[in-house]
Amino acid sequence: MTCAEATARVARMPTFTAPDGTLLAYHASGSGAPLICLPGGPVQDSVYLGELGGLDAHRTLIRLDLRGTGASAVPEDPSSYRCDRLVEDVEALRTELGLDTLDLLGHSAGANLAALYTARYPERVARLVLLTPGTAAVGLDTTGEERLAAARRPWREEEPWFAEAYAALGELAAGRGSAETFQAIAPFFHGTWDDAARERHAATVRQRNGEGAGVYGSEGAFRPEATRAAFAEFGQPVLVVAGEGDANTPVPTATAYAELFPEATLAVLAGGGHFPWHDDAEWLVETVDSFLE
Repeated sequence: MTCAEATARVARMPTFTAPDGTLLAYHASGSGAPLICLPGGPVQDSVYLGELGGLDAHRTLIRLDLRGTGASAVPEDPSSYRCDRLVEDVEALRTELGLDTLDLLGHSAGANLAALYTARYPERVARLVLLTPGTAAVGLDTTGEERLAAARRPWREEEPWFAEAYAALGELAAGRGSAETFQAIAPFFHGTWDDAARERHAATVRQRNGEGAGVYGSEGAFRPEATRAAFAEFGQPVLVVAGEGDANTPVPTATAYAELFPEATLAVLAGGGHFPWHDDAEWLVETVDSFLE
């Protein structure tokens, strides 16, 4: 999508210009103080975040469409999809909104972008929410056994799909498998693998920018030691949210992430997966809203 095409598509949608001239869009919904929301994927249309289970009843959610997704234009330079380069897009959004400081939420791979923004602009972040976070930015590793343990939840083990999906996860945990194997473990990203979860999973294929996803975490994107050092000095409140059954960000990984900060709270949703607002919206809204207040 060119900048001109993006302009026509979002005639009534808030837009702003990134430092390199790329036209970016964001979506504002709800009422209350703003909460900047960075989507995962990586490089996935922010539409999948929705209203985060009703959090917009308490906060004005500002969902950023990353470049090349949703209503934002495709950049002329594909290397600008790299996560560290997207930090300046977030800073441009802050400037556009006229905020001295911001409350920032990053989901999954979007937590890597939130982490890099916080490390580069710590004085601009008032509160940080890391929602089932990806950990590449801070260099935390998750063992195969930790992923398998997260998958082995009592409510799953009697499901007809469990044996095949668990075997596929075992292959990936052992360093084997293919793209088809990865698709087979999709149930372990969701608290409940029902028809709604299947539809949401299928939608990710349409919503994700494949080219951008391939660049997002490419060489040079992350400097884990520097980011961890910045977090050790970050004194603002941090909330790390995990799902009990999330094989992508198991509870031990989320716990280790929270321990990188001087002041962090870990909240774990029993029976939850990688998208906790779909598993227990009331719990997520109460947890995040209470933290932000």
